[in-house]
Amino acid sequence: MKLKYTYTLFTLIMVLYFVPANAQKSTKSKKAATTKTTKKAPAKPGAKSTKPSGTKKVTDTKSLGDQAAKSAADTTKGGGAGGANGANGGSLSEEIVITSAYKPLLADAVKIRRNPDLEDKTPYKAPLTYSPLDKRLERNSEIKQLDAMKMPAQLDTLPYNNIVRGAVGNLKTTFFEGYFGNGRDQALQVGGYVKHIMQGGTTYYKQNERNDQIGVFGKSIGDVNTLTGRIDYTNSSNNFYGYDKDHPPVKLDVAGQSFNTIGAEGEIAKNYKDVENDFTYALKLKGYIFSDKFNAKENNLVLSGFLNETINQFYAGLSASLDLSTQKDSLYSYNNSIVRLNPYIKFQGTAYKIDAGVNIVDEFGFASRFSIFPAAKAELQVIPKYVRIFVEAKGDVNKSSLRDFYGLNPFLGQNLDIRNSVDKLDLSAGLKGTLAPGLGFKATFFRNTVKNMPLFVSNFNFAAGKNRFGVIYDDGTATVSGFNGELDYKASSDVSVFGRAEFKTYSMATEVQAWNMPKFKLTAGTAININDKVKVTGSLLFRGIAYDKPNDALYTKTFGVAGPPAATTQISQFADLSGGVEYSINKQISIFGKVNNILNSTNQTWLYYPDYGFNIFGGASFSF
Repeated sequence: MKLKYTYTLFTLIMVLYFVPANAQKSTKSKKAATTKTTKKAPAKPGAKSTKPSGTKKVTDTKSLGDQAAKSAADTTKGGGAGGANGANGGSLSEEIVITSAYKPLLADAVKIRRNPDLEDKTPYKAPLTYSPLDKRLERNSEIKQLDAMKMPAQLDTLPYNNIVRGAVGNLKTTFFEGYFGNGRDQALQVGGYVKHIMQGGTTYYKQNERNDQIGVFGKSIGDVNTLTGRIDYTNSSNNFYGYDKDHPPVKLDVAGQSFNTIGAEGEIAKNYKDVENDFTYALKLKGYIFSDKFNAKENNLVLSGFLNETINQFYAGLSASLDLSTQKDSLYSYNNSIVRLNPYIKFQGTAYKIDAGVNIVDEFGFASRFSIFPAAKAELQVIPKYVRIFVEAKGDVNKSSLRDFYGLNPFLGQNLDIRNSVDKLDLSAGLKGTLAPGLGFKATFFRNTVKNMPLFVSNFNFAAGKNRFGVIYDDGTATVSGFNGELDYKASSDVSVFGRAEFKTYSMATEVQAWNMPKFKLTAGTAININDKVKVTGSLLFRGIAYDKPNDALYTKTFGVAGPPAATTQISQFADLSGGVEYSINKQISIFGKVNNILNSTNQTWLYYPDYGFNIFGGASFSF
């Protein structure tokens, strides 16, 4: 029982101890707040207290102790002698308003309950093993020679050894060609070919041409030497159909012309081997017999070869040739032969190549002349793997050839003037290389000095029905300067584009113009494989303006009478656009078509001898 009274007494003492303390603390707080707010509007004596606008009545009902503390604080303040209620006698029933700053009360935060993961997960760590490399450190700063890589196996894109093609078209076009071989053999290759094409235009009477070729060839590769040889025959024909349509002649000799050439060659050469101080050699014998429908004939035999000794990066050698020719027509028979010797030395490194030598030429026969020309060139790599700069200086004797003249202009007359021209000094310099992957280029600036330059001019006598051309020479030394630019772009294995542009300026010795020689010429083309079955090709030829002028002396010499006053005639520029398509039905059979002169322009390569207009032909090919 005593213990019960003891606990009750102890509890009462605690209440009496803490309540006054809290009341005192609360009184101090509220006194400070009251003092701060009542400065703005002090009360007048005898006036009643009112609630100011915008104030709030603060009532704290948290606990009984707080209420007791408030009452005590208010009584003390109101009953004090200096209090606000002093004028009213300190009445205890008066309401006291306490104004203070607003204090927001926040609710307790919402706790996110997350249970801990009590599962023990220890990641597996594989044991590490180390094996030190026993290898000597090498210096990689020096350039090493690359080992040859074995070539991968190649698929045979031409599974058959033989192919024949045939086609027909407008303008009475017939076309046929065939190639025959013994197949893939690393030691022996034997085969032959045959070609035929014939066309006939409708613009002029007898505007037609024909070309036929047939030949056989062989190649034998031995352990030391390689033997090659061929025999071929070519026949071509045309008519002299040209005349001035604005002034047609009363009569015209459209006699047919034909050319026949039988040629052969054989060569023996030592196989190349990548060994130090290698000695190489080659010997070739070739020749042909040429004739036309009238009296022109030419026989040619050339024996040539070279010897070369290699010592590290140094090359020394000698090349030589013996060129024997006879040229005949109704008014002459010439022996026109040349001997050439070309001793040289070469230096070659990774970034440069230098060739130095001389070309010694001795002419004998109807003309006798001994000449020595430079034969030197150099290349330097200015941008590794991309661009090389080159310069060249050379000279030579150009032998006049009936076969070459008639090959360039089949409308030449008889008894052509034969004279050898001389390239006294040909200088060239330029850049070549690769601009981007698959894009190759070559740019050349040149300046050539030529003595006795041959020129083709018209030698027409329409009064007698003659419409032939002749050959004259620019007596003296002419200068030819210009620029050649070439681009070859292979975008992929299915797309390739090429182009070549040529600009020339002529400074003649005695002639006013370089007759029938244009100053600008552009050739371009493309080949596109649409897929495995379709292939498309295209080509463009653009030729600039040229000029023709009859030669009075040639006219008088040919016809025995003086001709009319010579007049310069301009030959207009032209563009010739062609295209073709081929479709493979299977590995053996395909069909194709070709369109020439799509623009249907009047192309005059030679005065009064225009080429064919728009023409198209198509056919098929068969492999076996």
